[in-house]
Amino acid sequence: MRVIDLTSVVMGPLATRMLGDLGADVIRVETPEGDIIRHYEPMRSDAMSAFAINMNRNKRSIVLDLKSDAGMRALHDLIGTADVFVSTMRRSALARLGLDDAGVRAMRADIVYCVANGYGSNGPSADKAAYDDVIQAASGVSDLFTYTGGEPRLMPSIIADKVCGLHIVPAITAALYRRAMTGEGDSIEVPMAEVMASFNLVEHLGGMTFDPPIGQFSYARVTAPNRRPRRTADGWVVLLPYSNTNWRDFFGFVDRPELLDDERFADQRSRIANSNELYGLLDGFVAELETADLLTFCDDHSIPAAEVLSLEHIESDGHFAAVDLLHTDVHPTEGPYRVTRDPVRFASRGDEQGLPARHAPRLGQHTAEVMAEVGWTAEQVAALDID
Repeated sequence: MRVIDLTSVVMGPLATRMLGDLGADVIRVETPEGDIIRHYEPMRSDAMSAFAINMNRNKRSIVLDLKSDAGMRALHDLIGTADVFVSTMRRSALARLGLDDAGVRAMRADIVYCVANGYGSNGPSADKAAYDDVIQAASGVSDLFTYTGGEPRLMPSIIADKVCGLHIVPAITAALYRRAMTGEGDSIEVPMAEVMASFNLVEHLGGMTFDPPIGQFSYARVTAPNRRPRRTADGWVVLLPYSNTNWRDFFGFVDRPELLDDERFADQRSRIANSNELYGLLDGFVAELETADLLTFCDDHSIPAAEVLSLEHIESDGHFAAVDLLHTDVHPTEGPYRVTRDPVRFASRGDEQGLPARHAPRLGQHTAEVMAEVGWTAEQVAALDID
């Protein structure tokens, strides 16, 4: 499957990286300046930032100036050979370039056409500018912090970009399956605000699910202010006794068996209703315990628990080291580097799955190669004047 990737920053490049990891021929179309993420520090050489190396594996990079006639002709010829066209440009910009749905479908009738940007095309915000931070605010992510007594905040993660990128991939693969069954292409829209609002409402719609409402908005267990990591005698843990058996075993372990008969905590329903009180007790229960002793008990009794791990220590963690999540490799121009292995595993794909079949390309590295595949001569490629 050939994917024309006219995306930028994170949401789109993450999605196309995943398609590349799955085996698609992803052709990354960049401007002569390159995507902005190429220029974020740190980097060893120009336009090959850590971000770019991470996001552009299993892709080929071509440079086209879409403001030029030659650049647009090249893109048209490429689209004619493609199975998928995906862009994160705003619809008005795509229309000006003749790359709206109708324009692209004129180049390849059965193409899977996907646009992913801030807001859905049938709403008043359809053509507003949007990035992750703005979408966190617009979709309710920032407001979630107020449920635990704080002010609105931004997650210290580009969560909207990444979640929306994860929505692009199954949408495209489903459309490709439909095309395989019917011979027909499809047009897909992945609006970030709607995706993230829907994502948040999975648990938080709560009693508002019903009309009229039969309970409060939000999921009380998740928004309980006392739902947080716990300090032990020598570190931090998160533990979540969940079943009746989990709580019976845990109350026995911390020598509080009388809580088994407390009606506030007698069953799953009452524990959720009183989750803030219950979670508030946990601090005192674990404060004097050694982390290793607590986790050993939890593991022995199938109680979900984990030590709080610093992201900086992922590589040295026993489990992540064993599964080789951060794999040491050698880039042909950038030298030794760490690859975040694709974590999804397929029984059919062998031991090397999740590792790059292609290292991230330099800007425009494959322009001549790709254009030759669609019949362009060296002279035509030179006429693109992209140096």
